[in-house]
Amino acid sequence: MRDHPQGASAPHDDVWTGRATNRYQWLLALVGAACLALGIELAVDSAWTSGIAPLAMAVVGCIAAGLLVLFGTLAFVHVALKVDEEHLEVRCGHMGLPRRRIPLSLVAGAEVAHVTPRHWGGWGYRWRPEKGTAVVVRRGEGVRLSLWDGHTFTITVDDAEAAVQIIRDRLRPHTHGAAH
Repeated sequence: MRDHPQGASAPHDDVWTGRATNRYQWLLALVGAACLALGIELAVDSAWTSGIAPLAMAVVGCIAAGLLVLFGTLAFVHVALKVDEEHLEVRCGHMGLPRRRIPLSLVAGAEVAHVTPRHWGGWGYRWRPEKGTAVVVRRGEGVRLSLWDGHTFTITVDDAEAAVQIIRDRLRPHTHGAAH
């Protein structure tokens, strides 16, 4: 992916890409890996003196918590935004999942938004009835899309102003003179 310098208004390429990263998520991933390792250690090296049921619950609990935290945080270490002539695509984490692809014909407008995990209930793929849907990987600038069906979709991304400008420019042929 190509990074865009802050404030640069590059000529329209066929595809614009941007991303946002949260390095602190790696610390949570380490916590998940530690829980997973503890569960494995309990299963392999336990003396089994307190009975099988408590030990099995501890092992399963540690492994389950470790996997949830590890994969849940790795999925939202970064988010990538790609805008081409027809679609906007959001991919999360190293595997690109979850992924959402929105046809630009469904987008009514775009604006720069200040995104805070606290207002969305944390990091990740979030939904709040009064705010819409968001992919939040860090605090800071983002893009808020207004969709024709009345919903909103917000994405944290570096150089949100350039992303909004690209999206607005590509919406003009689709919106038939509607205001942005």
